Amino acid sequence: MKKDKLKLAILDMNNDAPNQGLRCIKEIVSTFNDEVDFQIFNVRAKLEIPDTSFDIYISSGGPGSPLDDGAWRKPYLQLMQELWDFNKSSSEQKKSVFFICYSFQVMCHYFQLGELKPRRSTSFGILRVHKTKKGHNDLIFEGLSDPFFAVDSRDWQLIQPRLTVFKNHGATILSLEKIRTHVELERAIMAVRFSDEFVGTQFHPEAEPVSMEAYFGEAENKKKVIDSFGEEKYNQMMDRIDDPEKIELTYNTILPKFIRNAISKVNQPVMS
Repeated sequence: MKKDKLKLAILDMNNDAPNQGLRCIKEIVSTFNDEVDFQIFNVRAKLEIPDTSFDIYISSGGPGSPLDDGAWRKPYLQLMQELWDFNKSSSEQKKSVFFICYSFQVMCHYFQLGELKPRRSTSFGILRVHKTKKGHNDLIFEGLSDPFFAVDSRDWQLIQPRLTVFKNHGATILSLEKIRTHVELERAIMAVRFSDEFVGTQFHPEAEPVSMEAYFGEAENKKKVIDSFGEEKYNQMMDRIDDPEKIELTYNTILPKFIRNAISKVNQPVMS
């Protein structure tokens, strides 16, 4: 008998701004076509919110302030609370959710895990991310070196973790931003496991090197980066973009491992 495919919801948080991330998420999800059907919901621009019938949810990055009080916010957070409550109380197969960048910030603020603040300047490029002790043992980072490389693009950051809140939620910090010996600034939190089923990253694990290289190779986009961050930053990024040990490894590891684990959770027999 042919098994029914699982349902996966991609929550598009880009607010109709042009981006590469959504296409990259779709490409990763499409590699699981035999097991998963996916549907895209334009959350911020069209107020499209999925119900709780999906097995897996991936919530994207996006522009603007994570404190934006748009009409989408209340129903989005209500959905997440319903999924959270379902996982806590249900003996049925759990619902897995992955949060990327903007979505990660929204959820960290919702759970009050620390101080969410604007950065002094935008963090942008292919940067080192350091695993914490817990991160070393987390399945989504299996196979990545420490530090590993990821695409970072953010104007906000989560700092000053409220460790009591983390403990009460059963949440753990999985990674921190690069060590900067020359500046007295607290290192931002780059990944959090909120629970066995909820996990998120401040960086972009969906970033795919071939399309990124093409995108930033275009004259207009190259000029934007150089004007904003300087030629040295641009050259460093382009040098790292096609290294198979850098973002290609991150792209092939984090989201695929999350999806694979989520599928196996659903397919496990339920204990009566």
